[in-house]
Amino acid sequence: MSLKCGIVGLPNVGKSTLFNCVSSGKAQSANFPFCTIEPNLGSTNVPDRRLDTLSEICRPQRTIPATVDIVDIAGLVKGASKGEGLGNQFLANIRECDAILHVLRCFDDDNIVHVDGSVNPVRDKDVIDLELQIKDLETVEARLAKADKAGKAGDKEARKLSELLSRYRAALLEGRSCRSVALQNEEEESLAHDLFLLTNKPVLYVCNVDEASAASGNAYVEAVREAVKDEQAEILVIAARTEAEIAEIDSYEDRQMFLEEMGLQESGVVRLIQGAYRLLGLRTFFTAGADECRAWTIHAGDKAPKAAGVIHSDFEKGFIRAEVIKYDDFVALKTEAACRAAGKMGVEGKDYTVQDGDIMHFLFNV
Repeated sequence: MSLKCGIVGLPNVGKSTLFNCVSSGKAQSANFPFCTIEPNLGSTNVPDRRLDTLSEICRPQRTIPATVDIVDIAGLVKGASKGEGLGNQFLANIRECDAILHVLRCFDDDNIVHVDGSVNPVRDKDVIDLELQIKDLETVEARLAKADKAGKAGDKEARKLSELLSRYRAALLEGRSCRSVALQNEEEESLAHDLFLLTNKPVLYVCNVDEASAASGNAYVEAVREAVKDEQAEILVIAARTEAEIAEIDSYEDRQMFLEEMGLQESGVVRLIQGAYRLLGLRTFFTAGADECRAWTIHAGDKAPKAAGVIHSDFEKGFIRAEVIKYDDFVALKTEAACRAAGKMGVEGKDYTVQDGDIMHFLFNV
């Protein structure tokens, strides 16, 4: 899976600090605008308690988690769509990502410079939204002119594209992002995907707060909730600076104690990584045995042969069938043999849609 989530936001909102928390890479983090210039790419493990449980049951020689790629992108400023700041580079980097983690500053600190002089996460969100919308409007209008011309010449596919682009244009002119436009069918979904529009990417709003607000949020977070209530977007509250301090603690018990003192059951970084994974439309199936317990990444809706191909291309080419055990059944019965004896192992063919958490064994012949 080569899908990537891009961390975006204005300069000095905590993007690089957050990136350092979730990735093995170390982005530069400092108190001045455009500290990040070149995008930083990091791959991080996806925490999954189900995999931990399977490992406790199977006692394998190795346990391999799923991973997700995170990109720390340079901060955007007003006028980016016209090339201001690092605008052109910033927008090109976003276009290469599949989903957006939009970081909003929701904390007060006189020692950290804000590019607009004051803390207002809703205004900051609107700045970035507007720049992305302006760039998308340029793209849509250029494509629309070509599609209209081809449609009038009798190209049926061009007419369908023109209709979709017209709806996107109307939304953008109203100040709405393209993701707010409902798609009618799979054909429109395919057309939309091929347009690579910036505001069509799924988004998770990450409210970066101070330590005292990590558990319950604050007035800034509530303002963001109100601003995005019609977007059907998820909001995650995290204290990035505190999470960075927690990440430096070696002892798991000490880290958990720190979190409990903050009123949290689990790290915000864990929730962020899991949120990024879901945002990309990714799901997990498992293989479990004495040699290895492993989490494998697929897209939501993938069929059994496609899942088999994630392990090895030969598995997909020569797919015969899949033996499937549901996670809860395996945890209850402990072994593959017990699941088979209890009738809890299903035999599925090429049309089976893999469910998140399935434990699978593939039979193939090449």
